Amino acid sequence: MPQKIAIIGGGYVGAELAKALDDTAEVTLIEPRSHFVHAPAMIRAVVDPSLLDRAVIPYDRLLKNGRIIASKATAIDSKGVTLDDGTRVEADQIVVATGSGNAMPFKPQGTDIAGLKADNQRIHQQLKAAQSIGIVGAGAVGTELAGEIAFAMPDKQVTLISSDDALFPTMPPKLGTSLAAKLRKAGVTLILGQRAENLKNMTEPYAGGLQLADGSQHDFDLIFPVIGSRATSELLETLAGVEKSTANRIKVDPWMRPSSLPNVFAAGDVADAGDGMTIVAIGRQLPWLKAALSGLAQGKTVEDLKPYKPWGSKAPILVPLGPRQGNSFLGVFTAGDFLTSKLKGMDLFLKKYAKLLNRPES
Repeated sequence: MPQKIAIIGGGYVGAELAKALDDTAEVTLIEPRSHFVHAPAMIRAVVDPSLLDRAVIPYDRLLKNGRIIASKATAIDSKGVTLDDGTRVEADQIVVATGSGNAMPFKPQGTDIAGLKADNQRIHQQLKAAQSIGIVGAGAVGTELAGEIAFAMPDKQVTLISSDDALFPTMPPKLGTSLAAKLRKAGVTLILGQRAENLKNMTEPYAGGLQLADGSQHDFDLIFPVIGSRATSELLETLAGVEKSTANRIKVDPWMRPSSLPNVFAAGDVADAGDGMTIVAIGRQLPWLKAALSGLAQGKTVEDLKPYKPWGSKAPILVPLGPRQGNSFLGVFTAGDFLTSKLKGMDLFLKKYAKLLNRPES
């Protein structure tokens, strides 16, 4: 009998893991949204809404054998998952990959895909009408957004504000200094080491003034609050033995288990396994999960499996500033415009995820 595997969340981990196991296990993917939302392309879609239909991809062709249930999981136990309508999904192994939330329109706030598209169009129109734009938060989303606007709309006055003294301070210094130089050359003003004191909205763009920690006042036609993702961890928080870390993430043991339940695994943004909250992080987690679940199906115990090893400080990061520029840290060296554009900037992995969801682009 094939193992019954329930995967909660159809993001980068959930969708790819479900497809990888589709031929060998009885897979149930539980995902309340009807479409996969490809976050990096959603950043560029703010300046180029023509990308939207490629960035938001239906799930209906993902699995050939398994099933996708458009519902929200409300509880987990050792035997399976309870859905919001009371339905049970029995499972031998459960993987929780509920991801994280960020400001709109980069990630949807709920399940309303039509609403997400409408929000994108509305914010695009606000951006077109704005002359001065403030971006609060200089992580990957904020930095990439500044680069996208500077490339596509060079007449705009863009200001990128960060409470950190440098861009990407946890990475090798060359990454942040190179990105900062390119942004400044493109006309972006960087205000570093200053926290915004009075953000009126944390989840969507708005017009208004900002007061910074040094007391200075800055008025903008449009302010994007992009101060970091927070994990969607409510489902795990009720389990025995669960511990939260930063950004609502849940600590996991060496075998990616977040609680005392031996057959429940967590992955992606919700799991604090020593990886950052990036798409790159799953490049290690997915192969490990596939091998672990296959081993369990063959009768091994979890402790027989090799523990998961996170990327640690060598995790790559790709930061395009529009389709042609950017910098990347590739584990041993910092790459410039050519490699960043080739690896991510030009295509933003759109072809990869179209293929994953069985909608290959011509």
